[in-house]
Amino acid sequence: MDNKLNVDKLVRFYNLQEMKREIEQELGELKKEFNKAFDESVGENQTGEFIRDGYQLKRQIRKTEKFDEERTVQRLEELRMEDLIETVRRPDKAKIKAAIELGLLRSDQLEDLVVRQYSKVLIAKRV
Repeated sequence: MDNKLNVDKLVRFYNLQEMKREIEQELGELKKEFNKAFDESVGENQTGEFIRDGYQLKRQIRKTEKFDEERTVQRLEELRMEDLIETVRRPDKAKIKAAIELGLLRSDQLEDLVVRQYSKVLIAKRV
């Protein structure tokens, strides 16, 4: 592995990470400032557009809605509308683990059903 990685690339990677953090922080501050300006000029949660000196800044609003699951289920039960409540069937990891530990189930009986996901993270630090 040493011959494929060199110090110059590691230093460059580290420096780019630092620049990325700084850029993301500045972008966050600018977005907050721009959104405040749009809120004051066109109203909260309203689309808007600003054009000046050949640059355009446009704000779009995306709205998502979902039910508060716990409270909605409770209300539907109060209204006797249980048919509108979804029953979700899923494996109970804790019970499966307990069944394996008690010898009621062998882990190899479910091995081909286990889905594994991997994510790779690289971290560069000055030491």
